[in-house]
Amino acid sequence: MHGPGAISRRELIAVAGAALTRPRAIAAAQPSDRIAVGFIGLGERGMHLLGQFLAEQDVQVVAVCDVEPLHYRERAWGEGRPLGRDPACGLVEKACGVRPRLVTADYRDVCGDEGVDALVIATPDHWHAIATLEAVRRGKDVYCEKPVVHRFAEGREVCRAVAERGTIFQTGSQQRSEPEFRRAVEFVRNGLLGRIERIEVGLPTGYEQPMGDATVRPPPDAEAYTRWCGPAPELPYMRARHHRWWRGHTAFGGGVLMDWIGHHNDIAHWSLDLDAAGPSLVHAERWTPAATDIYDTPHHYAIRCEYPAGVSAVISDGVPLGTRWIGSDGWLHVTRGRLAASDDRWLAAGFAAGEFRLPPTRGHVRDFLDGVRLRRGCVAPAVAGHRSITPGHLAYVSQALGRPVRWDPAEERVVDDVEAQRLLDRNDYRSPW
Repeated sequence: MHGPGAISRRELIAVAGAALTRPRAIAAAQPSDRIAVGFIGLGERGMHLLGQFLAEQDVQVVAVCDVEPLHYRERAWGEGRPLGRDPACGLVEKACGVRPRLVTADYRDVCGDEGVDALVIATPDHWHAIATLEAVRRGKDVYCEKPVVHRFAEGREVCRAVAERGTIFQTGSQQRSEPEFRRAVEFVRNGLLGRIERIEVGLPTGYEQPMGDATVRPPPDAEAYTRWCGPAPELPYMRARHHRWWRGHTAFGGGVLMDWIGHHNDIAHWSLDLDAAGPSLVHAERWTPAATDIYDTPHHYAIRCEYPAGVSAVISDGVPLGTRWIGSDGWLHVTRGRLAASDDRWLAAGFAAGEFRLPPTRGHVRDFLDGVRLRRGCVAPAVAGHRSITPGHLAYVSQALGRPVRWDPAEERVVDDVEAQRLLDRNDYRSPW
């Protein structure tokens, strides 16, 4: 299948997939009809996604990668769900009757494996761009968790690489595939609320105190910790800044702000058809640091954004969780599992919001797999994932400089502020990354 002029396995999958109306049963499918998937990062989120992919009948998980063979996240050893390479292998074997043929601690092994069609990247944020870019360079399609990147400059590079290579890419902003959020977007796009005047994007509060044991100690596995840190500074090891709580420090993540902005602000952008655009001004107006120097991300925050057509927005932990639109003809609020509106008639079953309708979805993972098979775009493309978190990147710059940042969304450049642009573009990888 790999000689000159032979059709590639990826092309065969695409051709076969175009004729499918629903996934085939594993028992009836030939191996060449299945999408060969590799996983990079098998913590809590990675294991959850692994279960979702294994539930799809046209998937064969052939490779797993994590720097640790076994861990229990922030829990005491042996308590809770086991995570890492070994539990992942067990889950695959239980679902498919065979263990993955490639088990590794190095993401490059999975990216370079010719038998892998698509990759799921569920590492901590500071690894997202490096793993994604390697995967794209190697010709893989990618499902990457949100936030799609850790630094702004990485986002531009990922979007460019995905576009140039024709990669099928899905950002793990799964709310785009959930009914209440899709319904809310249809309401706004159809003008039910009249002219949108203000949007409130409510995110959770950040970390204030250490979220675990803050004792500095040697890591349980020094080599694994060095691999885990990768391009980030190798900060002194402590449980309060490792599994689960790593995002409290900007070496590894952007705090709760950047963890959640790719969910609720993503819906705000989607509703205004801003997947390839953004605000004209961002100002961090309230920014309360954590009460511990273990973390350098905000505990409380309020970020003002200005958008075209006079729409203002606030991204804050001080407004209700979810996305709320205030328009000239009413208001609408959506959060997970709940949709509320100023007019109860809008919420009635069968209510027709208008002519604009989002295409039907069979779920976020399925949408990605259909994209791989049919070579079509996904509901949460790379550019949307990048643009929805850009206000968060700009807010960090605004906070550092103590002034608003004016933004040109068409050029993705700061307007008339060299210092702000320099801070935005920073991307200090540790050698040799």
